[in-house]
Order: sequence, then structure tokens, then C-alpha cells
Amino acid sequence: MAAVPVYRGSFGAAQAERLLWRAGFGPRPGEASRLAKLGLRRAVLSLTRPGAERLLGPAPRDARGAPIAPFDVNGHDHLWWLDRMVRSTTPLPERMALVWHDWFATQRVGGITQERMIDQNQLFRRHALGSFARLLEDVTKDPAMLRWLNGDRNTVRSPNENYARELMELFTLGVNRGYTEEDIREQARALTGWRSLRRPGQGIYDFRYVARQHDDGVKTVFGKSGNFDWQDACRLCLEHPNHPSFFVAKLWSYFVPTAPPAATRRELESIYRKGYGIRPVVEAILQHPALYRGPRMVKPPVVYAAGLLRALGRGVEGANWANLGAQSGQRLFRPPDVAGWDDSRWLDTSTFRGRWHTAGAALRGASTPSRARSASALVDDAARALGVKTLTKPTRTVAIRLAQDTLRSNPEAAQAAVRQLLALSPEVQTS
Repeated sequence: MAAVPVYRGSFGAAQAERLLWRAGFGPRPGEASRLAKLGLRRAVLSLTRPGAERLLGPAPRDARGAPIAPFDVNGHDHLWWLDRMVRSTTPLPERMALVWHDWFATQRVGGITQERMIDQNQLFRRHALGSFARLLEDVTKDPAMLRWLNGDRNTVRSPNENYARELMELFTLGVNRGYTEEDIREQARALTGWRSLRRPGQGIYDFRYVARQHDDGVKTVFGKSGNFDWQDACRLCLEHPNHPSFFVAKLWSYFVPTAPPAATRRELESIYRKGYGIRPVVEAILQHPALYRGPRMVKPPVVYAAGLLRALGRGVEGANWANLGAQSGQRLFRPPDVAGWDDSRWLDTSTFRGRWHTAGAALRGASTPSRARSASALVDDAARALGVKTLTKPTRTVAIRLAQDTLRSNPEAAQAAVRQLLALSPEVQTS
């Protein structure tokens, strides 16, 4: 059996920078060059098998300068997670938590508290690179998911099909890929038994499995019959012949914008079948030639924001980052629906305005006075401050023209204007 192809080209700072963006939130100053010295394989393993996490830098503060209260104050949940993206020394597990948040998209509605959503977020972080089988089981019984897709209202007397449908359609198999409406109904029966309580002032609490609420009759799913329960419902999906291809294609899409070659897809599926491990598949994808030779990807809004702050050496403070995320099209803990975010909409006429304001917030207070006296030197300084190694000719031409105009009309504003322009350039918006 052929192995998954491995990139054999030059692995310098440019390739390391792309790796840090695709598998994290971009490099801090000097980080890409240090990573490049490890070589491709050791660089990838340093991300997939990191040491203990540390959070570097000052703790986050809200727009008024006060410490955040992520369980209690609206928007502070977003600040809490954005801060982890900025300060974490283990960026890939953090990025994988974002992948799973999109994969198992859950909204904070219907009595789901911010604390419950953060609990789910910690679940994603624990399973970031572990077993997808264990992740799926834990998500299935997670209180936020139970409430979001009515799993805690699914009983033997009144089955609810919401989670059964999304379990197959969005989480494990794909739309119309090897299941029927009858399979959905039978899976809903298997998933019965989870309950919760609601109390005024406390909300929904005490999520638990109640055996008498479970349908203990024989179910038939995918042509197999048995007295299936919620764990069997997960297992049956994982054992379905269409699951590995769904898993590989979806996971690949978070790292590479083009579909994997057929031979690569088959090899990745073979790797995945050996125990449903996430880490081996991610390691193969991060070493694949398509990641380094393929087209650039638009950065998700929160990745863009976190990367700007990391490049500029700033922390989460001084702005309403939750509102900026919403304006840009990605408010953490508020995906648009159960299908997650549409990454084809990351850059449009609506969300670009949010990115403009995000860049302005990140750059505000981060500029050190430039000694550049020429337009060309001013552009070089701005690119260096943003961690951009090379500017394309069109970007450089426009930036120099802006620098020349502002140096003539308003020299004090020239540096800020050029940095704002470059922060919105393709070189910074994509990786």
C-alpha cells in the first residue's frame, strides 16, 4: 500500500509561516524562522505533539479595561477564547477546538448558558487530536448539544429526530450518503433517554440519562437490528462504510482549499480506519505537498484577528472583540446554524467592513514610530510590523502610492494609513 505523499520541497520561513497559519493562528515575530530550522517533519510533530500548554502575556480585559467574566457577561466568552488563541503555546489543539466547534456547531440559545458552552469548548480541546469515536460519544451526551438539538427531549413516548438527523447528515456521513428517513427514525429511538431539569433563575441543569425514558425495543439501522442505545447509535455511524470518506474530506477541507487527490484520500481513510485516530490523519495532511504548493486560503475572521494580535505582540484588550467578530462574520459560540460557518462567505461586501474595523482595533496603540523617510521604506516597515515577508507587486505598488500621498499631505498619519492598508491586503487576509 502506497504511503500518503510528503512535501519534499524547500521548507523555509515561508512554508513554516503557512503551516503556522493553517495549523494555528499565525506566527509570533521570529517564530516561523525558528520552526523552519526543525525541518518539515519535526516542525509538524512539534505542533501535533506539543508539551504542556502555557498562556504567555497579560490576561485579557474588556473594552473598559476590566477583567473578563466569561461565564456571566455577554461577549466575554468570545474574549476568553480569542485570548487563548492569542496567548497559547499549543496553537494546533486550540485550532482543532475551533474545527470541532464548527463541525459540531452549537449555539448559545434555548437556556444554554455561557458556562455550558465553555464546558463544551473544553471538551473539544481535550479531544482535539485524540479519538474521533470518543469525541463523538462525548459530544452526543454534552449538555449544550443535548439542549441545542433537543436530545434531552427525546423520549420513548415522544421521539425527537433532530440529533439523529444531524448525527448522520453533518457529523459522520454527509447529506444523503447511505441512510434513509427510516434510519433517522430508528436512530432517534436509540438515542432516547437523556433528560434535564429547568428551574427559574437557574436555567436548565441536571442533565442525565434516565433508563425508563429510553426505548428498549429492537431497532433496525443501516440494515442491522438490535436493542440499540445512544452509544450504539454513534458506533453504527462510525462503522458505516461511508464514514471514513466523509471524515477525511471534511477534515482535509479545514487545512487545504482543494479536494485531496483520490489516492491520497484512500490512504488517509486507511490511516483513519485504524482506531478512528485524529492525530495521524492531521499529521499526514500537514506534511502533504498540497498544503505547501496549493492555493492560498482566506483566514477565518477569528484566526485573522488572533493572528494580527500575535504578530503585533498585543493581547486581548481595548476593543469589543466580540462585536468585531460578529461584524466580520464569526462570533465565537454563535455559529449561524447547525451546519456551522460557510467559509465561502468569509470575505464579502458585508464582512469586509468588520475586517477593516478589526485591523484598526489591532493596530491602535501597537505602532512604534517609524524613522522611514521614503515611501518605500515606510511600506517595508509596515510589512515587517505585520510579519509579512514578501509583498506582491500590485500590493506594493498601491501601498507605495498611498505612502507617497500621505507623506505629502499628512506625514503623521502615513505610518498608520500604510499599516491599515497592508493589514487588509491579500498577503495578510490569506495564507
